[in-house]
Amino acid sequence: MKDVLTPSLTGAPLNAPMIDTTEDPHPSLSDWHDYEPNLEFDDTELSHPSPEPGTTTVFDDINYSAEFEIPSEDEIIKTTLEADNYEEQLTMVGHDENAIRKDFKRRKFIEFIGTDKQGQPIIAIYACRLPERKDLNSNIFIDFIIKSMEEFVQNDYIIAYFHQGMKDNSKPALQFLWNSYKELDRSFKKNLKKLYVVHPTTFIRMVWFFFKPIISEKFKSKLIYTSSLDELKQSLGLNTLKVPDPVREFDEKINNGTRYTLRGSKSSLKSSRSLENLPKSAQFGVSLRFIIENSACLNCIPPIVRKCVDHLSLPDVVETEGIFRRSGNYARIKELRANINAGEEVQLSSEDTHVVASLLKTFLRELEEPLLTYELYEDITQFGEWKTEEQRSRNVKQLLRERLPEENYELFKYIVEFLGKIMERKDFNKMTSSNLAIVFGPNLIWPKQEQMSLDEIGPINAFIDYVLQHQDDIYFVDINKKDRGTYD
Repeated sequence: MKDVLTPSLTGAPLNAPMIDTTEDPHPSLSDWHDYEPNLEFDDTELSHPSPEPGTTTVFDDINYSAEFEIPSEDEIIKTTLEADNYEEQLTMVGHDENAIRKDFKRRKFIEFIGTDKQGQPIIAIYACRLPERKDLNSNIFIDFIIKSMEEFVQNDYIIAYFHQGMKDNSKPALQFLWNSYKELDRSFKKNLKKLYVVHPTTFIRMVWFFFKPIISEKFKSKLIYTSSLDELKQSLGLNTLKVPDPVREFDEKINNGTRYTLRGSKSSLKSSRSLENLPKSAQFGVSLRFIIENSACLNCIPPIVRKCVDHLSLPDVVETEGIFRRSGNYARIKELRANINAGEEVQLSSEDTHVVASLLKTFLRELEEPLLTYELYEDITQFGEWKTEEQRSRNVKQLLRERLPEENYELFKYIVEFLGKIMERKDFNKMTSSNLAIVFGPNLIWPKQEQMSLDEIGPINAFIDYVLQHQDDIYFVDINKKDRGTYD
């Protein structure tokens, strides 16, 4: 009988700080196009021996220096699943596949919850919503996870695992988790930048100790513990963080009953920003109208946007592999942002390509209102309901040319035309219209009060993808002026 344990999901390093705001020491890409990061796991790591059942081991965590007894084989099996149920978790069960998938979708145990300070998508996994172990079909479950995340994992991304609320009958077996891990494509492991474990328990730390010998050092550096939703929000730069009730209630309980503001909007920051008395030279964290009124904007294009686009359009830059898929150095981006808001002149010619690309995404993400406006959010998320090409063409033109404010229209068109140049060099930079839509979709539009869900991000990305592919038709009428006529 193989040893099995009951990890909820991967834990975090024992010596990791609560919140890590330092730079990632392992960039996804270097300046050279042929750089390829190492696999997160290789067979050589299996040479490290695992703790023997029945022995006593001391944790190397200063906060958990007490001795823990490694459970025996029988105890491990007892804590995970009944012996006669073991095979059920590793093979297909006789349930209707469509019904199982519908149940997974209904539970919403995996969700897209926004982007972090660097524009990296954040995927939340809620242990309290996982299906019961007896209903956990291994093949369907891992396929569901892959399909839910595959459009995000081609770029840098983040996972936030909320452990609180996991039921005993939902804990999967070690063999199940190991088989699932092996099924994941390399990009799932390579492009994961950070894994936050929220509200970790002693059990999670013990599981981590058990797994340490077979996890790469690079992967260990990505794991971060946090015991507060407020800390998580600050670390990720989120305004909105809607979590299941068991997670929220537990957080309020352990943090002395303090009720954190878990739901908010970009507009909720407006008053705080006004209190900061930002100078008129500010271009980040303000409205597009503010920039146009206080800066020299040709055709409604903010100066920093034009600078970024001019630099990224250079022949030796536009072909950079993963030009918008990789994140730049956050400290440098933050420094440039502060200099620009202070009215200082910045030269981008000496900056790293990914820093400049990230600066452009940061500008869009920090606008007080999304470039495509709150008003169009509901319409754009209905893109999937427009079944015919005629419907899509007519509706997209009406939304962009009739309902967008003039300055938003001009800036959006300018960015779309620039992204068209990026797409022309896709053989070199690997940025197709689909890849660009995934990167820019959440930075161009978001809801006013709620988080985006996986059900909504799909139509948003499809809308941006459509615009990128049909920009010549959408903007055919003229160059700098909207035609408010009828579209056939």
